[in-house]
Amino acid sequence: MAREAIAITIDDLSQFTKTLRNALKQQDNLPGHATMLGLVAKAAGYENFQHLKAAAPQTKPSFEPEQKKRMERALRIWDNGIMTRWPKQTSMQGLCLWVFWADLPANQDMTEKEVNAILKARHSFKDHAILRRSMVEHRLVKRTTDGSVYRRIEQTPPPEALHLIASQRPS
Repeated sequence: MAREAIAITIDDLSQFTKTLRNALKQQDNLPGHATMLGLVAKAAGYENFQHLKAAAPQTKPSFEPEQKKRMERALRIWDNGIMTRWPKQTSMQGLCLWVFWADLPANQDMTEKEVNAILKARHSFKDHAILRRSMVEHRLVKRTTDGSVYRRIEQTPPPEALHLIASQRPS
């Protein structure tokens, strides 16, 4: 899943770097990613990274009127995280397939049977084969020529797809 961008404003960059440098000196070796996030957040005046994340303003993507209309059409295809019908328009199919893409494990080879199980769980029109083939055609998944191994293609979904993925997550 795509990472959420969190903006941070640093009032005094000099003080920030001094605080961060002192925190890094106390580490035995180069800190890991999570530790580094915590150190940066503390240097910026927050208790920890979660405090920074909670304080960051939540921004929703703004869509153009045409994109909003397209999103509304895509949302009508889904019902509580289940795709109820296969859209006629190829572009709408591509947008809706991102939800399935997000369900596939990243950087992992899968058999056709494993992919089918994931697809079957998220649609009600009983045609997982069209979903699987379309994901390959839309370059969301790659497969071996004999179809024995499938792998999600790692990429950043477009903003419309991110919105659709988030709206169809089980609550």
